[in-house]
Amino acid sequence: MKKVFFVLFFFASSFLLGSCVEQAIPTPLSLVEPVIVNTPTPVASCSSVKAEPTLVPDTNSYFPPVSEEDFSFGPDDAPVTIVEYCDFQSDGCLRMANVIAQLTRDHDDLRFVFRPLPLIGVLDKSERSILAALAADEQDKFWEMYDLLFVRHAEWKSLKPETFDAWVLKEAAALDMDREKLEAAMKAEETATSLQSMYDSAKKLNIPAVPLVLINGGLQPSYLLDYQSMSDAVGLIALGQKQFTQCPPFNVNPQKQYIATLRTEKGDIVMQLFPDKAPLAVNSFVFLARQGWFDGVTFHRVIPGFVAQAGDPSGTGRGNAGYFFNNEINDLKFDKPGMVAMANSGADTNGSQFFITFAPAPHLDGRYTIFGQVLSGLEIAEQLTPRDPSQTVPLLPGDKILSVDIEEK
Repeated sequence: MKKVFFVLFFFASSFLLGSCVEQAIPTPLSLVEPVIVNTPTPVASCSSVKAEPTLVPDTNSYFPPVSEEDFSFGPDDAPVTIVEYCDFQSDGCLRMANVIAQLTRDHDDLRFVFRPLPLIGVLDKSERSILAALAADEQDKFWEMYDLLFVRHAEWKSLKPETFDAWVLKEAAALDMDREKLEAAMKAEETATSLQSMYDSAKKLNIPAVPLVLINGGLQPSYLLDYQSMSDAVGLIALGQKQFTQCPPFNVNPQKQYIATLRTEKGDIVMQLFPDKAPLAVNSFVFLARQGWFDGVTFHRVIPGFVAQAGDPSGTGRGNAGYFFNNEINDLKFDKPGMVAMANSGADTNGSQFFITFAPAPHLDGRYTIFGQVLSGLEIAEQLTPRDPSQTVPLLPGDKILSVDIEEK
C-alpha cells in the first residue's frame, strides 16, 4: 500500500476588452426603477456547450494506470490526477517538485502520483537517493524522504556517492526514522530489485527525459510544465465537474428589482441588475449566484482604470458555465464607471464571466451586454489586485468572491 497523505514542506483569456482608458471620477448612483415591459420568456436564445478543454482520464493511455503500488497522495476520486516520472537528483525534477508543491497548495481537487525513475549511469546518486526513498517507505516515510531529498537538494547533490548514505541516514534520524532499519533496507536485495524493476519498466516505455508528466493519462509537452500552464490545466479540468449540461430555467421577473451583493476578500460590492434590459443575462447571473457558482471565484483579470473581471472558477479566463446565451444590446451605455456587463469571446457567447468598469468605455458599446450597475462599493473593486492573464509575467494571486447574495424585491 503506497498511498500516503502528507503536506509538502517546500518553499515553496479567452477575451480581451481592449486598451485601458483614463480613470474617471465615479458619480453617485441611485437605484433605478425597472421599466415594465411585456418581455417574452427567451427560451431559444441559450444553448449548452461542451466543456472545453475538460480532460477525462485517458483509459487508452500508453502508460500504466494508477494502482495501489504507486506512491500517491490526494483523493482517489479527484477529477485531476498528475503522474510524474522523475528522480531526486535531477535539477529538472527539483523544479517540477516545486511546481507540484504549489499546485497541491492551490488545488484541493488534485491527486499526485510520483513514479521514481533511476537515471542509472547518468547521475551519480540517482540510484542511491531512490533506494533511500524506497527504504523509507518500509517505515511509511516515503513522502518524508521525498521532502528531505528535494528541500535539502543543494546539500547532497555535490556529495560524493560514498558519503551520501551517511548524510541521508543522519538527516533521516531527525525525521523519526529508525536509522538501523533504514540502513538495512537500503542494502536489502529486495529494495535493489524494486529499483531495477522501476528502471526496466521505464525503459520499456521509452521515456526520453525527465520530468515526464501525465495529466489524466495525457502526456504533457515539456513547454507546458511551468506552474501557470499546469494550474490552468488543473483548473479547467476541475471546472468540467461543475459545469451545467443545460441552460438554466428562466425564473426572473422583469417587474421586480434584483440587487446582487458581491462579498469579496476586500469588501462588499453592491450591484443593481436590470432584468427589463437584459433578462437572459440577469436570469443566468441570478441562477449561478444561487447555485454557489461564484463562491471562491477569483477576479482573474483586473486592469486599473479599465475593468475588473470574474466569473470563471478555473481562474484562467477560458472557463464557462457549460452554456452560452445571446447578446442583449440595449440602450444602456458604458458612459460612466460601475457598469456591469457580460464578458464574451464573440457575439452570443455569454456565459458566466462578467466585468465591472472603472471608467467610461464607449468603445465597448454595442459589443457587450450591460445587465447592471454598481450602487456601492466601486472603491472596493478599484482596490482589487491588478493582474492580466494575457501577459507573460508571473501573476499575483487574485482576490476572491466569497459569496454572492441576491435580493429580490
